[in-house]
Amino acid sequence: MPALPYRRLAGFYFFYFAYLGTFAPFFSLYLKGVGISPVEIGVLMSLPQVTRIIAPHLWSWLADRGASRMRVVRLTGFAGLVCFLGVFADTAFALLFLVLLAMTFFWSAALPLVEATTLSHLGEETARYGRIRVWGSVGFIVAVVVVGYLLDMFAVSVVPWIVLAMMFGMLATCWQIADAPAPPHASDDQSIWTILRKPEVIALIAAGALMAAAHGPYYTFYSIHVVNHGYSKAVTGWLWALGVICEIGIFIWMPHLYRAFTLRQILLASFALAVARFVAIGWGAESVVLLLFAQTLHAATFGSFHAAAIGVVHKLFRGRHQARGQAMYSSLSYGVGGALGGFASGYAWEHLGAAFTFSLAAGSAFAGMLIVWWKLRLQRS
Repeated sequence: MPALPYRRLAGFYFFYFAYLGTFAPFFSLYLKGVGISPVEIGVLMSLPQVTRIIAPHLWSWLADRGASRMRVVRLTGFAGLVCFLGVFADTAFALLFLVLLAMTFFWSAALPLVEATTLSHLGEETARYGRIRVWGSVGFIVAVVVVGYLLDMFAVSVVPWIVLAMMFGMLATCWQIADAPAPPHASDDQSIWTILRKPEVIALIAAGALMAAAHGPYYTFYSIHVVNHGYSKAVTGWLWALGVICEIGIFIWMPHLYRAFTLRQILLASFALAVARFVAIGWGAESVVLLLFAQTLHAATFGSFHAAAIGVVHKLFRGRHQARGQAMYSSLSYGVGGALGGFASGYAWEHLGAAFTFSLAAGSAFAGMLIVWWKLRLQRS
C-alpha cells in the first residue's frame, strides 16, 4: 500500500470545513442582510442537503465505472466554483436559488469521494481516520472565529467573497491527492441494492437522517438565534468554534473510544446528548452557561456520531462498494435528513418560534436513538 498522503488529505479537510465554517454559520446572516425572508433562508440553506440526495450517486457511479475518484472531485469542484460566481450578480431569491443549487450540485461530489479515498488509504486502520479528519475541525474553527470578527468590522456582503476563497483552497488541495484503489472484497459480487436492504443498513441511514434533520435548525438559524439574544457576531463565532474545539478532542480520542465501546454504544450516547443539547439551545439562550454547555455537546452530536457512523459505513460497504456506500449514506442521511430539517426549520421558526423549533430538533434526535437501539446490531469494534 502506498504511503498515506496525510498532509494532502488534511489540507483538503481543512479547506472544506473552513468553507462550511463560513457558509453554515454566516451565509444565513448575509441572506438576512440582503432582505431574504426566514422561509426563503430555510429553503436556500437547505439546498446543499437537497443536492446531496441525488448528485453524489451520479459522481460515485462515475468513479465506480472506472473514472478516477479524485479526477471527479477536481472537475466537479472547478464547475462548482464557476457556478458560485453567479452569487455576485444579484441578490434576488430566484437567482440565489439557481446559483446555490448548481454550486452545491457539483461540490457534493467532494466529501464522499474524498472520504472513500481516505479510508482506502487507511485500509484496516480506520481508527486513524479521526487524526486526519481533525484538520477539518481546525479549519472550521479558524473560519468561524476569523469571519465572526470580520463581520463585526465589515458588512455581511464580504461573506460570499470569503466562501469563494475557501473554494479556491479546496480546489488547490484536491489536485494534489493521489487515488487509492479499494482492495477486493467478498461482497464485490453482491449488488449494492442487496446491501442496502439489510436491516442494519436501513437503521443506520434512517437514524442518520434523523440526526441530520435535528441539526437543520442549528445550521440554519443558530447564528440568528444567538445574535437575536444580544450576543455579538464575534461571540457567535466563538460559540461555533467551541463546539468544534470539543469535536477535535473527540476525533483525537476516537481510537480510545473504539477500544472501550462498541460503535452502537457510541451512536446511542451521541443521540442522547443531542436531545439535551437542542433543548438547552432552544430554551436556554439567555444563559451563556447553558449555551457553552450546549456547544461542548457538539463533540457528541457531530464528532463521535460522525466518526462512529463512518466506521459503520466502512464495515457495511466494502471493496468496490466503498465509494457508492459513502455517497449513499451521505445522500440518504445528510441529504434527505438535512434537507427536511432545513425546510422544516424555516416554517417552524416563522410560525412556532425558536424554542419550539429546537424542541422539534431534540425530538428528531430522540427518534434516531430509538431506531439505533431497536435495529442496529453490530459486532464489537
